[in-house]
Amino acid sequence: MALDEIRSIKIKKVEELRKSGIDPYPAISSRTNYIKEAIENYDEWKERKEITLAGRIMARREHGGSVFFDINDGSGKIQCFIKEDVVGSDKFKQFSELIDIGDFIEAKGTLFKTKQEEKTLLTTHYLLLTKALLPLPEKWHGLQDVEERLRKRYLDFIFNPELREVVEKKALFWNAVREFHVERGFLEVETPVLETTVGGADATPFKTHHNALDIDVYLRISAGELWQKRLMVAGFNKTFEIGRIFRNEGMSTEHLQDYTQCEAYWAYANYKDMYKFLQDCYRYAAEKTFGTLKFKINNFNIDLGSQWPLIDYSEEVKKQTGINIWEASDKEIKKKLEELKVEYNKAENRARLIDSLWKYCRKNIGGPAILINEPKIVSPLSKTTPENPNTTERFHFIIAGSEVGQGYSELNDPIDQRERFETQEKMREAGDAEAQPMDKDFVEALEYGMPPTAGHGFSERLFSFLMGKPIRETQIFPLMKPRD
Repeated sequence: MALDEIRSIKIKKVEELRKSGIDPYPAISSRTNYIKEAIENYDEWKERKEITLAGRIMARREHGGSVFFDINDGSGKIQCFIKEDVVGSDKFKQFSELIDIGDFIEAKGTLFKTKQEEKTLLTTHYLLLTKALLPLPEKWHGLQDVEERLRKRYLDFIFNPELREVVEKKALFWNAVREFHVERGFLEVETPVLETTVGGADATPFKTHHNALDIDVYLRISAGELWQKRLMVAGFNKTFEIGRIFRNEGMSTEHLQDYTQCEAYWAYANYKDMYKFLQDCYRYAAEKTFGTLKFKINNFNIDLGSQWPLIDYSEEVKKQTGINIWEASDKEIKKKLEELKVEYNKAENRARLIDSLWKYCRKNIGGPAILINEPKIVSPLSKTTPENPNTTERFHFIIAGSEVGQGYSELNDPIDQRERFETQEKMREAGDAEAQPMDKDFVEALEYGMPPTAGHGFSERLFSFLMGKPIRETQIFPLMKPRD
């Protein structure tokens, strides 16, 4: 039967219910317990305690003057049993003819076990809570098309218990991250999502117009990096934010345009303090969420409890590609990228070329490992390494061939910061859309003085890795292109 026909039949049932004085969409339920509680307390409640359960009808089996039906309320599933001689002829007829799979119902009665030892609610009264107008997908197959699953996520949750687990674990994960920071004296803050100048990362922003102020603004590309550093100027010692950020870039199994990120800033600390802190944070969140520190990710065996070796940026690139990034020309780097079949924009500047080389190398590192000594040319916001003016005090966490977190000793020299912004501006003028624009207000804030500060940032990519799923599938409602 066509979907439109099914819908028309269900609408007629709604009309019949209303003619009988029954509201198909009442505002309240008299539910007394969750189904999970009924199952767990069966021995105590059986045959003597009257309870009221509620949920969606997932299956039904008619046997003459009786009907077995299963309901699910999100906490669990239970079988219910309704008999004509118990509820009365009119109510039984109404149930048989007007109540369908997919409808929400309230069932009152006592617990017993069938001959097959299945825990069941002997229903003495029932109440329709919601009449569904569209049928659920076929029970055994659910939603097969991946795009349809993502588009109709609410149906996917019904038939995919594992997906429900993703939502629950994601909440555990971010709560654990929050707990870890708060317990160590970090203050949770909220910083602007709309900015007049984007900063804090190399990324392409989303742009919109602010009607009241009549100015163009951008959705932030970091969780308040430049704002939180202003708080360090103001005298705050430890701050963090967990919030949404937006980057108008490509989609992949690891990248999305809007996602959750955690960033934190710690005055009077450096990047070594921060990578030790963040290492412990990852272990804490993993243990709290998954109960283990061992994972299989992208065919790599990952043990977060092991030692995390330090990897030198330029040494690793040279080891894997033979290129000395300090001496090789742009032409030599491009030639090597072509040999390695790494795609890059022919007009890319040196910073992007070096970054492309590193990204090739990164894929071969299982980790967990800590990348250090990143070139200054690709780190516009981090402090220069005292021993080498060409590198910075920045780190990246490498797990399963990908970067899943970073941090650095924040640049607090306003003159150096201005010069780096000016270099980034030239890169933008040359066509690099991801280069960071000048933020004069931030530079002015630094001129008032910011203490030595370390910062970190990581996104929900880490959770998706630990969960073993593409990042899009770990979002509750990923962005989808509208149907034509």
